[in-house]
Amino acid sequence: MIAYDTLSQAVNGLRERGYTVDFNLGENCLVCNGNKYDIRDFGITEFYRFEGDTDPADEAVIYAIESINGIRGILVSGYGVSAEGMSADMANKLSFHHR
Repeated sequence: MIAYDTLSQAVNGLRERGYTVDFNLGENCLVCNGNKYDIRDFGITEFYRFEGDTDPADEAVIYAIESINGIRGILVSGYGVSAEGMSADMANKLSFHHR
């Protein structure tokens, strides 16, 4: 993995490497361009975690995602205090453990 100092550097770097679409968290799925991807329909190829210097609300993680149909994009999500609600299955899929 490449080392990035900021979230914006990671977004730009991933975009340059072909992760061009934006994924969003849906209910028990990821959503992109009106399509829903179940947890079995995508993989995490890379992730980068960023911690705020003084504000816990600045904590975020960016995931490089590839769907089973070859769509490559990113998901930016908060963690800790700023984490979004999600199912246990999705939380497990997006855990920080390398698979």
